[in-house]
Amino acid sequence: MPKSEVGVRRTSRAQEDYLKAIYQLGGSAELVPTSRLAQELKLSAASISEMLDKLASLKMVDHNRYRGARLTTEGEALALEMVRHHRLLETYLVSALGYGWDEVHEEADRLEHAISERLEERMWTALGRPRVDPHGDPIPTVDGRLQPRGLRSLVACTGGERVVVERVSDRDPEKLRAISALGLNPGTRVRVVAESRWEGPILLALGRRRLEVPLGLARALFVES
Repeated sequence: MPKSEVGVRRTSRAQEDYLKAIYQLGGSAELVPTSRLAQELKLSAASISEMLDKLASLKMVDHNRYRGARLTTEGEALALEMVRHHRLLETYLVSALGYGWDEVHEEADRLEHAISERLEERMWTALGRPRVDPHGDPIPTVDGRLQPRGLRSLVACTGGERVVVERVSDRDPEKLRAISALGLNPGTRVRVVAESRWEGPILLALGRRRLEVPLGLARALFVES
């Protein structure tokens, strides 16, 4: 993991937030425009550029002022470490402390920078070495590998398909509560009765129930056949 020889991290919490945001916007494979990063972090383009220059000096990103930033190998490793901490914390909060899955994202954001590698390892072991978090997001391995899942958005499905809900976006607590109320948690098997027409809801069959899923919720659901 990207720490100094004495085990002290060279990056600040804010810098780690930037690295994680760049990673989540696809910045390990391509340049992320400054404007897109500013929108994600709700900061000015000038502030973003200043921080990217600092991260470039630490060799965490490759930064082109006109095209954006991409993570270096070291920057990606640290971003994945933060993602691992975040998703393990979400899992621990739900499994061990009884939090709802709509309550854990902000808590994990606060704690992910503070936990030690020793605590991370003990949480992972105590949880039974999970591969995914409560929302179905894959947890990176301790050596920074992330297994792609190849899931599709529910909105890409067509009538007649039988699919399993595998992942739910954790970015909006209100949507998580609505999805939970419909019974569409990860692991749920459904049949697509009819796809969306004219921006209308998607109709699903869950057992004997018929569910109308608004497009705003359907876009937060990812499935596997």
